[in-house]
Amino acid sequence: MTRKFDFLVIGSGIAGISFAIKASQYGKVAIISKSTLNDTNTSYAQGGIAAVTYEPDSFENHIQDTLIAGDGHCNEQAVRQVIEGAPAQIEELLNWGVDFDKTETGQFDLHKEGGHSDFRILHHKDNTGFEIQRSLIEKIRSIKNIEVFENYFAIEILTQHHLGDVVTQHTPDVECYGAYVLNQESNNIHTFLSKITMLATGGIGSVYSTTTNPNIATGDGIAMVHRARGTIQDMEFVQFHPTGLYNPGERPTFLITEAIRGYGAVLRCKDGKEFMQKYDERGSLAPRDIVARAIDNEMKQRGHQYVYLDVTHKNADETKEHFPNIYKKCLSLGIDIDRKS
Repeated sequence: MTRKFDFLVIGSGIAGISFAIKASQYGKVAIISKSTLNDTNTSYAQGGIAAVTYEPDSFENHIQDTLIAGDGHCNEQAVRQVIEGAPAQIEELLNWGVDFDKTETGQFDLHKEGGHSDFRILHHKDNTGFEIQRSLIEKIRSIKNIEVFENYFAIEILTQHHLGDVVTQHTPDVECYGAYVLNQESNNIHTFLSKITMLATGGIGSVYSTTTNPNIATGDGIAMVHRARGTIQDMEFVQFHPTGLYNPGERPTFLITEAIRGYGAVLRCKDGKEFMQKYDERGSLAPRDIVARAIDNEMKQRGHQYVYLDVTHKNADETKEHFPNIYKKCLSLGIDIDRKS
């Protein structure tokens, strides 16, 4: 079967769906999801989104924090574009129905995370990604110009190669006409033709034995681009979230949001001693790459399988209020995060 659209979006997380919503103003859109719309990297995200929303915080402060955390690898023009455009994107999410937590005075209840010098993380409890995904799904269901295909697995991008031309890595201006897509229920391959094809297929977390990414994060889009002789860039930059719940055999590993460190949780070795000050003056709120390497180093030096993330010095009721899902998950495994033992 051949289907024709103006826009083909492969991937149904925040990137793919937000693009589809905007593109739907200009033509018919197909969204391909190899699982269900709820099963995305976005849904698993807990902490929140960084954006400058109040003074005395500023774009320049946020930009400098980002450049420092990037350790010389950032494209400053891209950093500025993203940060200066963030408030407008937050406003768009609000218009699409996303419910960020607010204080009693009606202002955003901002968290702080590693590498940030100010409180600028908008969140919904400790399941921000799930709330965003829920709102975006509800939004696209209301748009007639968007058609959703769940349990459809994109397997190959269509290029000049499929017209009989020889396409190599040196071919200039490789064009994309859509994709071959497997209907996983009928086991039939469909041809999706489109004027514009957007790949928003997520990362490669599942190639690692331990990951907080869902099992669907297998790098399909990257592989398709490679086979189509497209340009792939920055593959060496794989971000590892520093903290996940140690529960051998569980996959994916349950994420412990960085916001809990911004809230005041402290990393400790099994003997109860803090260790992050040895690696960075920002302690447990150092950027993710520094924290991840520090944890890895401590475990290797001591021969331990895990470290502790201690939040017992904080108010128990407040902890449960801010992180209800983490509290519930840990309690299901016999871990009370409010108690020292």
